[in-house]
Amino acid sequence: MSNLISVSVIGKSSLDLASSLGLTPEPLEGSDLAIFIVSAVDGIVRADIDSWLFAREMYIPSIVVISETDSADLDFDDMTAIASKMLDPVATRYLVLHSDDGKPTALIDLISLKIVDYTDGSPKLMESDDEHKELVGEYVLEYQELLEQSGEDGFIEGLLFPALPWIQGSNLGLDQMKELISQVPSSR
Repeated sequence: MSNLISVSVIGKSSLDLASSLGLTPEPLEGSDLAIFIVSAVDGIVRADIDSWLFAREMYIPSIVVISETDSADLDFDDMTAIASKMLDPVATRYLVLHSDDGKPTALIDLISLKIVDYTDGSPKLMESDDEHKELVGEYVLEYQELLEQSGEDGFIEGLLFPALPWIQGSNLGLDQMKELISQVPSSR
């Protein structure tokens, strides 16, 4: 990924995530985008909350990345609820689907209702079945409401905060992060 914009990556494993995205992390001040990593194991530390508050004051577009859900008791939904209480309400366009053994292996897109399966490490796009569509119906409405409240450019204007999962060691969540990063214009 080209580093045409200045991106700050904050939180546990920030260098690992930046490397996975092909980014060179920059200081938060003056960044075009901030990525905040929230660990399901360690939660949100005070320093990260302070950085979040600074990003809000500066209206820096921000992504909340939920990590380590594959090795914690809390899942993506639990951690987005915690992030929404400790930071600001986050928007979840994608929900995590799990294999029979509980391992996070796929995402369902709440806009297209398509499933992106990462079981083999590379994404495979699939149609969702009626059961999936019914199960995510409430989340679709919630996401659409957040989009309406923040406006079409809410993310770019620093008013809508997408939350995405990231499973280190797999590609789950990385393509979706890259898509969001590509939407942010450079201020340079």
